[in-house]
Amino acid sequence: MFYYLFEYLETFDLPGAGMFQYVMFRSAMAALFSLLIGIFAGKHIISALQRKQVGETIRDLDLEGQYSKRGTPTMGGVIIILAILLSTLFFGKLENVYIILMLVSTLWLGTLGFADDYIKVFKKDKEGLKGKFKVIAQVGLGLIVGTTILFSPEIVVRENTEVRVNNVIEEVTYQTGDVKSTTTTIPFVKNNNFDYKWLVGWMGDNADMAAGVIFILMVILIVTAVSNSANLTDGLDGLASGSSAIIGVALGVLAYVSGRVDFASYLNIMYIPGGDELTVFASAFVGACVGFLWYNAYPAQVFMGDTGSLTLGGIIGVFAVLIRKELLLPILCGVFFVEALSVIAQVAYFKYTKRKYGEGRRIFKMTPLHHHYQKPGDGSINAIIQKPRAPLTEPKIVTRFWLVGMILVVIALATLKMR
Repeated sequence: MFYYLFEYLETFDLPGAGMFQYVMFRSAMAALFSLLIGIFAGKHIISALQRKQVGETIRDLDLEGQYSKRGTPTMGGVIIILAILLSTLFFGKLENVYIILMLVSTLWLGTLGFADDYIKVFKKDKEGLKGKFKVIAQVGLGLIVGTTILFSPEIVVRENTEVRVNNVIEEVTYQTGDVKSTTTTIPFVKNNNFDYKWLVGWMGDNADMAAGVIFILMVILIVTAVSNSANLTDGLDGLASGSSAIIGVALGVLAYVSGRVDFASYLNIMYIPGGDELTVFASAFVGACVGFLWYNAYPAQVFMGDTGSLTLGGIIGVFAVLIRKELLLPILCGVFFVEALSVIAQVAYFKYTKRKYGEGRRIFKMTPLHHHYQKPGDGSINAIIQKPRAPLTEPKIVTRFWLVGMILVVIALATLKMR
């Protein structure tokens, strides 16, 4: 809203009004504003949750310090969602289709997570919303995002083309017009564009339709996978929110360089007209996560609950699809995916060994993976991996996961030139 206000005030030659025309200025303001909302509004929201006795139910996992968390308010993801929405509404260009999709995704997944937490807390049902309803909601969002990308005339790209002399890139050029495309960026390869249409090129005249179907299915998979992976990561104070902030910084950088033809040309990546506006949303996202950390860092005064974790993961997935960097997610979200894979591998191995030996065995002492480091490796648990022998403290585990996340972000950004 401020963008339009100061655009109007600029007609009166108001000093400084033109600053709001710049994406980077509005991004900085969005980050600061969402951070302040998280800190100051968060205090009042936590008090309200305490008055409503919205306390977390702690399962008996035999982990050090877990019972001290009993009664800590949950559903704190409301703080993150509020900060993101208000900051984006104030500093974003609201007619931008990318901003609209991100706002819809935030509200959609926030509502889904809130319903899940509400059932757990107020209905006293530990299972929360049934899994099939969560999946249906995530699939629905994937359909909305995927079909909008395919059919909206405002979502277009200009693919990069290399001009080579003696096998050396002299220049990167772009198409003169914007085009609809199912092309995305693939890391670690020389010609870094990948079109889903190539998978079905043998279908002839039906290739475009088939490519659209594959693209929508890919969007659904990404939204569902990243959202649920972030949900599994939310198990230690500050782990999910801090990891999300780190990923958000990288996504903001990628959105900015993809939406600027000069930077896109230098990096030899496709140009996405209007995509740089997503930097404002990414900044609001990072600010909201950091603001939430004010209260969520160890020892946590509030938990985000599914209201926050499902939303954070879904936002990251949708954002990556919009800037055509979804194939970078296994690197960017490596912490999330390893957490999810640890659960999948643990369950699969336990079932396999139970069928084969009559007794289930484990790979890790406990999953998701962050809990593995909280358990002693004294052989009391029948697991293949016993190290570390001595359990690590919660802050140390979280900090090390953050550091791993930072390393993965650097690698992901480096792939833009590492080919």
